[in-house]
Amino acid sequence: MRKPSMVQAVSVQETTLGKNADFQDQKMSAQIISGKAVSAQVRERLKKDVEQMKLQDPNFRPGLVVLQVGDRDDSNLYISMKLKAAAEIGINATHMRLPKTATEEEILHSITEVNENSSVHGLIVQLPLDSIHKIDTEKVTNAVAPEKDVDGLTSINAGKLARGDLGDCFLPCTPNGCMELIRQTGVSVAGKRAVVIGRSKIVGAPMHDLLLWSHATVTTCHSKTTDLPGEVGKADILVVGIGKAEMVKGEWIKKGAVVIDCGINHVPDETKPSGKRVVGDVHYASAKEQAGFITPVPGGVGPMTVAMLMANTVLGAKRFLESHQPGKWNISYTKLNLQKPVPSDIVISRSCVPKPIDRLAREVGLLSDEVELYGKTKAKVQLNIIKRLQAQPDGKYVVVTGITPTPLGEGKSTTTIGLVQALGAHMKLNVFACVRQPSQGPTFGIKGGAAGGGYSQVIPMEEFNLHLTGDIHAITAANNLVAAAIDARMFHESTQSDKALYNRLVPLSGGQRKFSPIQINRLKKLGIEKTDASTLTEDEITRFARLDIDPSSVTWQRVLDTNDRFLRKITIGQSPTEKGYTREAQFDITVASEIMAVLALTSSMEDMRQRLAKMVVATSRSGQPITTEDLGVSGALTVLMKDAIKPNLMQTLEGNPVFVHAGPFANIAHGNSSILADKIALKLVGPEGFVVTEAGFGADIGMEKFFNIKCRYSGLRPHVVVLVATVRALKMHGGGPIVTAGMPLPKEYIEENLELLENGCSNMKKQIENAQHFGVPVVVAVNAFKTDTEAELDLICSIAKAAGAFDAVRCSHWAEGGAGAVALGQAVQRASEAPSNFKFLYDLELPITDKIRIIAQKIYGADDIELLPEAQHKVELYTKQGFNNLPICMAKTHLSLSHEADKKGVPTGYVLPIRDIRASVGSGFLFPLVGTMPTIPGLPTRPCFYDIDLDPETEQVNGLF
Repeated sequence: MRKPSMVQAVSVQETTLGKNADFQDQKMSAQIISGKAVSAQVRERLKKDVEQMKLQDPNFRPGLVVLQVGDRDDSNLYISMKLKAAAEIGINATHMRLPKTATEEEILHSITEVNENSSVHGLIVQLPLDSIHKIDTEKVTNAVAPEKDVDGLTSINAGKLARGDLGDCFLPCTPNGCMELIRQTGVSVAGKRAVVIGRSKIVGAPMHDLLLWSHATVTTCHSKTTDLPGEVGKADILVVGIGKAEMVKGEWIKKGAVVIDCGINHVPDETKPSGKRVVGDVHYASAKEQAGFITPVPGGVGPMTVAMLMANTVLGAKRFLESHQPGKWNISYTKLNLQKPVPSDIVISRSCVPKPIDRLAREVGLLSDEVELYGKTKAKVQLNIIKRLQAQPDGKYVVVTGITPTPLGEGKSTTTIGLVQALGAHMKLNVFACVRQPSQGPTFGIKGGAAGGGYSQVIPMEEFNLHLTGDIHAITAANNLVAAAIDARMFHESTQSDKALYNRLVPLSGGQRKFSPIQINRLKKLGIEKTDASTLTEDEITRFARLDIDPSSVTWQRVLDTNDRFLRKITIGQSPTEKGYTREAQFDITVASEIMAVLALTSSMEDMRQRLAKMVVATSRSGQPITTEDLGVSGALTVLMKDAIKPNLMQTLEGNPVFVHAGPFANIAHGNSSILADKIALKLVGPEGFVVTEAGFGADIGMEKFFNIKCRYSGLRPHVVVLVATVRALKMHGGGPIVTAGMPLPKEYIEENLELLENGCSNMKKQIENAQHFGVPVVVAVNAFKTDTEAELDLICSIAKAAGAFDAVRCSHWAEGGAGAVALGQAVQRASEAPSNFKFLYDLELPITDKIRIIAQKIYGADDIELLPEAQHKVELYTKQGFNNLPICMAKTHLSLSHEADKKGVPTGYVLPIRDIRASVGSGFLFPLVGTMPTIPGLPTRPCFYDIDLDPETEQVNGLF
């Protein structure tokens, strides 16, 4: 028989009561073992334990739920005792009542809800279940999660106790209390002869096991025992729980024995007001003359049962804290089976079986009630995790950016995933990737998938690239609801009188007109402090009912997540039912919607509600900004976005966690994934872990906006910039020939050409300089291709270091996965420990024009800026409207540092023209338009959709790349 673990729910120091007593030769009456006194000691110790937990985490409290079915008086009494004890100790206890009509299914549903509630560490099902329906008590009891079964009654906990795994289960409260009382006597259990009378699952059977694993020789007696007095007479330790009043007589008991009486019985007693008194299973008067130690009834075992129940709850909370320490991951990684030549992305993606997403969630410290599963490979994460982890320190924050993009590609997404796989699977650090969700437009257009590539991908790639969890569809619905509201409001205002309009906006209901809450907000904005709809004056009715939108000022467009060039300019309102009300309009692609930018920059559900309400969609004829709140639609927008705000959890090929959340365009919007995903990930990885996020396009576009916009709103400070470059892309910046899609690469890109490469490194040096403006160390990642030579790779690294990069390393993660980016991971880890002096590029209080000029001169290298008339008008308008203190989000071509896409390298000697300026007030930025650019892409002659199909038998998606 193996030696069991004897870790107990609580350890009370031994008192001097009977310590070292020779209990075989007692001459006097037994010493009374007071359960009240011992339970008081236990409660004091538990109070200190709870206070210690609060020091660890000020927001944490042990949680207990008592589930009661029916309304029995005795159950109510027991429950009130438990709730009182919990409150005294500092346990957050809840009494969950179900009516007598509750069915077994309803009871099980309630238990499941509590099982999945991470704030509850103990669940008691109060027995008996007082229902009018037939209930399987065993089934109900076993439905309690073993880690919350503080009664210790589930088969799993009972089985662990029977096997001797005392440190990995909950001990039933009454037997555990009995053991505590025996310990108080000072009598050693080991080697003693113990007798337990009764074999119930609640007392007798577990009592036998506890004594056995404390090394006593144990006999269990029951109704079929032939010589009960004889067996009792052999006991050094006697525990009785048979439920028969005063059945065990004093003369049966061995002189000096320890007697623990678990019985509670009522016998007639005319001297008592109630006509009865409480007695145990042992005849107390005679037994105390024989025993060395004895528990009274009442006041013996009873108080200990409640105390040990509290002890188990505190133990459950301790175990929870221990197993859910932030940054303490127990993660397994997936080993890659590398093939040469490297297969297509979709073949690689399918060759790797992803971990079940609920398992990955547990591995990185997410609780079951914080995760919403969307199938087996993706899930959403609830925002309440932020509150749970708010006291925890953040990890290291890394942003991946690149040189100015070329058609040859730099591999930022691939490098982001490769770096994460290196830091996690190979360097054994906690690490999260945070990336944008791709638009379906380019997926079916010319670009294809955006999940990384080669052996550095997010999987499953078809889930990643298509609908994911529907966030982009939610944005499409919300955006187009606003567009419909704008045109409908203009139409109705143009066809109705003030009074008719008001009566329809505030209709009669039950003979009264009542404002909705959102209409009350509009009244307050107008300075009308009234809530009675019948008291508004004619002037107030007109001001309230008429937005008086100037149709030429409408900036809000409809959106679609499809590349469709024929929607770039349209005419709406051509149906006869619109009574001749037509206007020119356009569609944008969904990821260009301001709602997408709001999603990416929001910090909470309440913050998102406020941002959605502040979105300016047009201007009134009097020059006042018109918002979605004025339209009355902002609450509905929040409802449509309530699920989209939750980050999506996926994984890399090697099993690292990835948050995929939000996908704003980088040339029109700010081009970064969500603040919420970054914040949650930084808490989960712990102070020694890393969060790697990617900024869209080159450092002059995505990185600049990451720092000046995203970091302003998040309050986060990055530790390292990773700048991705390739030999072939730098050669193009050095003057290499134009690349034509579908044609072989010119020899300049596949043969060594150091002169061309060195010329092109000017772009890399400028982007290093751009990162240094913000005071953050830069590590250059040279994404190597098989045609690159050693001399070319060495040249890039040496030029990068000379330009001020902290380090520059070559990477082969596309072909080798995380193993090919270990050197990059090590460089990033060293850089994260280097001193940094993060700062923004400009102060928000500067005039709009000055902020634009600083970006143009310091980041793009322009000599100056030129505001065209429309842009100058907008500067004046937005300053008047109070939007001048917002950060700047430049809308410019990503293909050049200048405004001319064909100018590669580092253009100089130019003035940057600002054609127009628009306001994304909800997102929180102004975006100057530099030149013209489509806000919805078109399809090429041969789109990607030619290759995409579904196998009807396997339902496998084919053709994505």
